[in-house]
Amino acid sequence: MLSLVIISDIHGCAPALEKVLSQTASFSPDYYLLLGDILNHGPRNPVPQGYAPPQVAELLNSVREKIIAVRGNCDCEVDQMLLQFPCLAPHNQLLLDDRRWFMTHGHVYETNTLPLATGDILLSGHTHLAGIEHDASGIYHINPGSITFPRNGAEASYAVYRQHELTIMGLDTQQILARQHFPLNI
Repeated sequence: MLSLVIISDIHGCAPALEKVLSQTASFSPDYYLLLGDILNHGPRNPVPQGYAPPQVAELLNSVREKIIAVRGNCDCEVDQMLLQFPCLAPHNQLLLDDRRWFMTHGHVYETNTLPLATGDILLSGHTHLAGIEHDASGIYHINPGSITFPRNGAEASYAVYRQHELTIMGLDTQQILARQHFPLNI
């Protein structure tokens, strides 16, 4: 059964990424979905403790065959020089369990302009606010939060998808912050 780890807004923080990779190693994820802002901390954020973009690149390059990534507003062409997987596409899509999973950072597309149908999933980061919402159109909006700069006093977080269930996990406490089951045959 396919398993995913969904990470957004790393912002070059090696210790946070190491922690995610360590916490998810036990089930050997099939893919890591990166929702942008991978290496750069960005001009509005402070330099995070443990800021080491080359080390982040090295960690991610070690699992490059398992990465599907999109570009965030802090990512640029120079980042691609360090990363051994494509990271500059504004969006990516997967077909998984009879659903379209549309990946974007969250700063480019308006939800109503996307080719999504009832039961589909929109994955985005950018706001650094973790959550799972189900809108009036039946589309799931999932934000794994940020592993480096969580907002509004929230815990740093990432998401895991296994056995038709998506769980947002607290990075430090390893507590479940949100959970959604996605039954087949929608």
